Amino acid sequence: MRNFFLQWLIAFSFAGMASAQQGKVYDNLTLPSKILNGDRKYAVYLPADYETSKRNYPVLYLLHGGGDDQTGWVQFGEVKQIADKAIADGTSASMIIVMPDANTGVRGYFNDVRGKWNYEDFFFKEFMPFIEKTYRTKPEKLYRAIAGLSMGGGGTFMYALRHPELFSTACPLSASAGPVDLKDADVRLKRTIPDATEEEVKKYYETQNALILVNNMPDAQKKAIRWYIDCGDDDFLFEMNSLIHIAMRKKEIPHEFRIREGGHTWTYWRTALPTVLSFVSASFRGS
Repeated sequence: MRNFFLQWLIAFSFAGMASAQQGKVYDNLTLPSKILNGDRKYAVYLPADYETSKRNYPVLYLLHGGGDDQTGWVQFGEVKQIADKAIADGTSASMIIVMPDANTGVRGYFNDVRGKWNYEDFFFKEFMPFIEKTYRTKPEKLYRAIAGLSMGGGGTFMYALRHPELFSTACPLSASAGPVDLKDADVRLKRTIPDATEEEVKKYYETQNALILVNNMPDAQKKAIRWYIDCGDDDFLFEMNSLIHIAMRKKEIPHEFRIREGGHTWTYWRTALPTVLSFVSASFRGS
């Protein structure tokens, strides 16, 4: 009986430890937006020790792709399971992961060329301040990172390139990084604005093309962001990601560029996320 009791006690203790190591995800939260004239949804991952500690945490803004919403990384990306495991085994710092919805009203992370849907303004002027007031985040650049897949990879590129003072690290995955030329820009823009003018097409091309921003990057900005860029060898977005890598090499912008086996799939992105967590954690830890 005594041995049975000891075995039960040990098993109970291990079960309690496993439970204590699990973070929590809330995927149907909202905040009001004056800029977008309505409530906006978001999801958040809070690490296991968030509720029991009083300390502040680094934050990763994790952007979904086209067709998904704030639940994409939760449901298909398995962010909770992956983050729990990475934090438990020490390959990731304990962090808050925030996932906004950019698929309600108008799809995308940018301001439109006519100024009728200014999502990028919302993100920086309302969303980030709300998150960093509502949760115990460390508000310094060193402890703030951004990552995302496909459409969210494009958002990652643009947000980090336009705001290097806000992020220490950026990890675009399989990024939809903008039109490759003006003809491509014309086709893309007229899918949503059929009567777009030549000037609007040019504005769209110049403001939503990561390659242009990289080529125009000032020398003083070259080391402002730690970059990790990842795209599958069978991904239809391989060309643009490769061109950005080449441009960064030519301008001597430090970055990690990885081509792995795979396509534009959740199977690929789930295998990328542990590396992203490890990469941003190196910045959070000052290494």
